[in-house]
Amino acid sequence: MNMDTNTIIGVVGAGAMGSGIAQVASQSGHQVVLFDTNSSALEASKMKLNKVLNRLVEKERITEEESQGIANRISYATSLMDFEDCGFIIEAIIENLDIKQKVFGEIEGIVSDSCILASNTSSLSIASIAASCELSGRVLGVHFFNPAPLMPLVEIIPAVQTDNNVLNETRSLIDSWKKVTVLAKDTPGFIVNRVARPFYGEAIRIYEEGVADMPTIDWAMKTIGGFRMGPFELMDYIGNDINYTVTETVFKEFYYDPRYKPSFTQKRMMEAKRLGRKTGIGYYDYSEGANNPSPRENQALGEQIVWRVLVMLINEAADALFLNIATREDLDLAMTKGVNYPKGLLAWADEKGIENVLKALEDLQAEYGEDRYRPSPMLRKKVRENATFY
Repeated sequence: MNMDTNTIIGVVGAGAMGSGIAQVASQSGHQVVLFDTNSSALEASKMKLNKVLNRLVEKERITEEESQGIANRISYATSLMDFEDCGFIIEAIIENLDIKQKVFGEIEGIVSDSCILASNTSSLSIASIAASCELSGRVLGVHFFNPAPLMPLVEIIPAVQTDNNVLNETRSLIDSWKKVTVLAKDTPGFIVNRVARPFYGEAIRIYEEGVADMPTIDWAMKTIGGFRMGPFELMDYIGNDINYTVTETVFKEFYYDPRYKPSFTQKRMMEAKRLGRKTGIGYYDYSEGANNPSPRENQALGEQIVWRVLVMLINEAADALFLNIATREDLDLAMTKGVNYPKGLLAWADEKGIENVLKALEDLQAEYGEDRYRPSPMLRKKVRENATFY
């Protein structure tokens, strides 16, 4: 089927992500059906959308007429039967495979055979979700980033079962919503959540070793590295429960590869319910008048911190390219548009010198004796051939 603005979009889940996706689809001219079993969640979603639209009108981003149009195109449903006329449905509920499979199975019995079913999962197997449907070729991953109306990147992930026409139609649809789409293989974490793991994991490791405290690591990554947020600030923003769960999922799904090993530091924060901004305390204290420590602004130490985290990030990007998870262009685009990295990691590797990256990783592996630091064969290949990524 060819999808256009006449295609009715269904969204499962009225949380922050589902509500954001519904807003994006409505702003692009679609009628949207937003479903949730919890009527209070739907009411909260509607109230939040009205607040967002009012702010956009105040800032003269949209007119009052456009605001009314966006709000009126979204209907709120507590029955899956309201999806009957949808041509494209995206699920954005809890990261639980059994629950997602159950929902997809139920939806398939309601919609037409031509309706495309997508999951916004950030780390679960698309193939497993697709397997819950008789017409598994209609299923794929469409992973937005939070907040969906503001973040430009969307990862498109075909399962082994996904029909090529479904993939092409979906990508065209999401492109028409003025999003930047990248294509990723159905592997744990896809692009961003896989490649970004060292940004958090290696920063925590540096802290655990006593090399630097959290404010100093964050200062270094922002001031010297050019990242918009430091790793500890970002974990507090995302939520230590969410960030830890993604790390743990990727670790398990990669058969306990030590490169993705979660940290006890973050696990203890989660267990203590120090989840970050949403609980008022995480790595930092967000209560009124809190006195958080200042960073140690030492240039040499800062450069050491940034280099250690950066080479680990580059190694992940290089290995994703080596295993054909995505193209070099999509890998770099995903990290700049999905998590606001200052540069694409493969382009950054060329700038720093791939041989320097490889040597740093070999030194770390020799020092620690851990497979965590093993260099990707792609880096060795590039150095051996005296080649660059671009």
